[in-house]
Parts: sequence; C-alpha cells; structure tokens
Amino acid sequence: MAGWRFMRPVGRHTGALSLLLLLISLPVESADFSLVVSPQRSATEATLMGIHFLDARNGWAVGAGGTGLKTTDGGKKWKKVTTGTRVTLTSVFFLDRQRGWVTGTAGMLRRTMNGGESWVLVPLDTQQALYNVFFSSPKAGWVVGGGGTILHTDDGGEHWVEQASGANAALYAAYFLNERHGTVAGALGTVLVTDDGGATWTAQETQGSVTLFDVVFTDASNGWAVGNAGALFQTTDGGAHWIDRTLPCGSTCTKLTDLLKVRFPSPREGWIIGERGMLYRTTDAGYSWSDGRSVSKASMFGLTFPNVNQGWASGESGAIVSLQPSDSVH
Repeated sequence: MAGWRFMRPVGRHTGALSLLLLLISLPVESADFSLVVSPQRSATEATLMGIHFLDARNGWAVGAGGTGLKTTDGGKKWKKVTTGTRVTLTSVFFLDRQRGWVTGTAGMLRRTMNGGESWVLVPLDTQQALYNVFFSSPKAGWVVGGGGTILHTDDGGEHWVEQASGANAALYAAYFLNERHGTVAGALGTVLVTDDGGATWTAQETQGSVTLFDVVFTDASNGWAVGNAGALFQTTDGGAHWIDRTLPCGSTCTKLTDLLKVRFPSPREGWIIGERGMLYRTTDAGYSWSDGRSVSKASMFGLTFPNVNQGWASGESGAIVSLQPSDSVH
C-alpha cells in the first residue's frame, strides 16, 4: 500500500490563486440537520468514555472509577453493573448480548459472558493504558493502547498476544474491515495498517503531528480519521492518499473543536462527536458536513450507531444522549 499522505492546500495566504485553492479544498457545508436529542438518566456523575449498542435496545457504557452501565430498553432505564475494578474504563465492545470486553488504564482488560452482569479480569503482560477494543469476527479481536501497544486474539478472547507495531506513540483507535485488513491511529500522527491480521504493521507517512483519536472505514476504499483541533481526513483509495477536510471553526466558536469519535452506520451517513458536545453529520459520504450542533454542554467521548436511524453519545458528568435524525421519525 502506498504511503499515507495528508494533502493540505498550499500557500493559503499568498495571493488570489492560493485563496482559490483554499476555497476549492475546503468541504462545502450542507444545510444544518434536524435532530431529535433526548438526554437520558444514567444514574452516575462519572465521565463515560465508551458506549456501545448492539441494536436499538441493548447497550452498555463504561467510564471513570470502573463505572459500568447497561440498558435493555434503548436507554429509558440504565442500571449500574459491577465491573470489579475502580480504574478508568476507556472502551466497551460486545459481540452479542452475552459476550463483551472493556479496556482500561494500567493494562486493564475484562470480559463478560453474561451480558455485563459480571466481569472477570483477563491477565495481560502489560501495564500500558489500553484505549480501544475491536472485534472483526467472533474469533479475531484487537486491543490498542499506550506505547504503541497492540494485542491480538484469534480464539475469541481466550488468549491475547502482543503484536510488534514498531510505534512508541499512544494508539487510541483500531478498525478492521475483516480479519486481515485493519488500521490503527494515535498520537503524533501515527497511522499503522496491516493486510495480514497484524502479523506485520506498516507505518504510513503523515504530515504534522496531529493527534488522531478515531478511525473508521466504510469499505476497502473509503475511510475517515478525526483528531484534535478539528482534524478530519478522508481517503477514497484505501489510505494511499488522505485529503484534509478539517472542519472550520464557524461563526460562533472561539477555538477549533477536538473531534473524538466518528461513526458511519451506512456508506453515506456519518457522524462525528467531540468536545463541548459538538456533533456533525454527513449524508453524502462525507463530502459535505453540517454546521456543528451542540447536543450537550459536556464533552462527549463515546459514540455508537447500531443503525442509521438511532445513535447514542456519552461523556462528562454521566451524560448520555439519544440521537435520532428527524427524517427517521415517523
């Protein structure tokens, strides 16, 4: 695969031609979207770092102090579950209604086999903070974390082995299209790709040291990465080239928003959540994005869309909001 290159407009302040190039390179913002935002009572004040819904009813959220929450009615009621730890939990992933995993600081990985009612520690040979867990199939999963840590299982989480990433930076997100092809993103502009299930990882070329908090692909060609200060990059060739589509500050903001999570429940429908509860939406595969809309006063760290019609975000002070496009409400 060719090097990972961020393509930025050049000479932004050197005359009319440069200004024209800048205007061409920036995304054209679509009209603001209508959205039904429903705050939910989470029964906690803890910051919720991760949230995952399997479908419109069954979801889990995790966060600071070992906080674990579960709902079976779409978030109308959230109940606390005992995770068995007090460390900060950073992400949660469920394969089905019974089998799930959470990551946390200090090398924390826990699993459940009963829908999150109880959790057991998975022993690992690392003390690095772990930031994200992702399964591409019932057997194949990955965990990423500090110091370039990548852990892999090929037996459904029974055993985990470290893969040689060749990186030292913190890795915040992993996304796999299948058991062989995946992308990992993190601090200092770090992007790693694999085409052999992680047996080998290739560092991609990046320009600058932007911190990337999340990455997602809708197919083998089209992908997105988001990060600090409005960083937003798009690829349409499987990562060979990345186009800078950093979101502008807008007329009412005073600083660029850190973008923390990106999700595409369909090839054309995408969502980004970030600090200060800012939310962005695309309906044309990311070529244009809505003006940012604040759905919460709290910064939001978790985002999940089990289908195109409904999603949830989680964040500071126990905030959980349900997100439903009004064009899906009948």
